Amino acid sequence: MNDQTTSRPPEQPHTRTPHPAVAGDPAPLGLAGFALTTLLLSVINTNLLKESAAVIPVLSLALFYGGLAQFAAGLFEFRRGNTFGATAFVSYGAFWLAYWWLAPRLEIAGGAHNALGLFLLGWGIFTAYMAVAALRVNLAVLAVLVLLTITFVLLAVGAFQGGAPPHAATQVGGWFGIATGLVAWYASAATVINDTHGRPVLPVGQRRPNRTSEAVAGFEPT
Repeated sequence: MNDQTTSRPPEQPHTRTPHPAVAGDPAPLGLAGFALTTLLLSVINTNLLKESAAVIPVLSLALFYGGLAQFAAGLFEFRRGNTFGATAFVSYGAFWLAYWWLAPRLEIAGGAHNALGLFLLGWGIFTAYMAVAALRVNLAVLAVLVLLTITFVLLAVGAFQGGAPPHAATQVGGWFGIATGLVAWYASAATVINDTHGRPVLPVGQRRPNRTSEAVAGFEPT
């Protein structure tokens, strides 16, 4: 009697189902949250708005829009593998959350102008090296970070001066902050409009224009 052996197919290695890619671009959300919160605070810093409770709307934006929404946008940038976008949005989201916590306590305690100056100067240094990285992103984002670096430095100088506000450096920093917010709003608008139209409608000054997806999205380094 002949033994018949039944050949069994080789076992296939277990493969994990890849996680679905994030289809949407979180950059417009992060830029918009940053832009509006920066604009409102900067108007106060210029001393154009003198209402005693004007900081309350800023604090609400700092918590929910500039803070939590921008922080979430940064986490999605991590998911997309965009180190630059993730670092920028998570950091500036954390900045606004820190401002939301810090501002009322400084108002009550007072006497921390040197510490506040160091706080702002540290953010200026961070923004400066992010601006160097933005040389490989696009001109709109580069302009935002250059203007923001100047804003932080001027606000730091104003904080170091001490005494009764408003200080001239703080007011000038407020005007640079307004310019920063407006350019960030433009970058947000350009990114979302270009993405929804599927082609560049508003120019962002892409550093390497021959890649359609990046020319439309406008925030990923090349």
